[in-house]
Amino acid sequence: NTDCKRIYDMHYFAYGSNMSLARLRARVPSARAITRATLSQHALRFHKHSLVDNSAKCDAFFTGNRHDEVLGVLFKMAPQERAFLDAAEGLHAGYEIKDVQITTHSGDTMTAFTYYATHINTALKPYSWYLHHVLTGAREAGLPTSYLQTLQAITTLEDPDMARAARERALHAKG
Repeated sequence: NTDCKRIYDMHYFAYGSNMSLARLRARVPSARAITRATLSQHALRFHKHSLVDNSAKCDAFFTGNRHDEVLGVLFKMAPQERAFLDAAEGLHAGYEIKDVQITTHSGDTMTAFTYYATHINTALKPYSWYLHHVLTGAREAGLPTSYLQTLQAITTLEDPDMARAARERALHAKG
C-alpha cells in the first residue's frame, strides 16, 4: 500500500534526548528507529538555553572540522506529526531546523532534518533527568562505549522542580 509507505517518508536525526525511543514516541507516536548514524563536522554541546526550564539542552554544533562528529539515531516518522515535534523542541524559540547529510551505521549517506540551537548559554548545565534521556537513547542505539563515557562525564544539576524531574524519569520506567 503506497499510502502506508508515504506516511513514513520523513527522516529525522536525533542526537540528544530524542534518541530515547520512549521520549520521542511520547512526542511523535509514529517514530521508528532505523539505525544509528553520524553527523560529521559537528560537535555535541550541552549549551542550548532552554527557555522553558532555564537549563542546558543538546546542540549539534557546526564546527566545520572534518574530525568532529555527533552520533545519534536516524528515525522515520509521519510528516503530519512533525508539528508535534516542532512544538516540543521549541522551534523558533531556541531551536531551528536544518537538513543534514548523515552517514548510517552501514555507511550509506542520507538526508534528514535535525534541530540546532539558536539560543546558546555555555554557563548552563543540563538537569540530570535530561542527561538520563540522552544516555538511555545512546544505550538503546548501541552507541560506542567511548561515546557513552563522554556523555556520562557531563556535569548536571538537579531540577528544582521535583515533580517535573519525577515525570521525566518515569517515562523510562513504563513498559
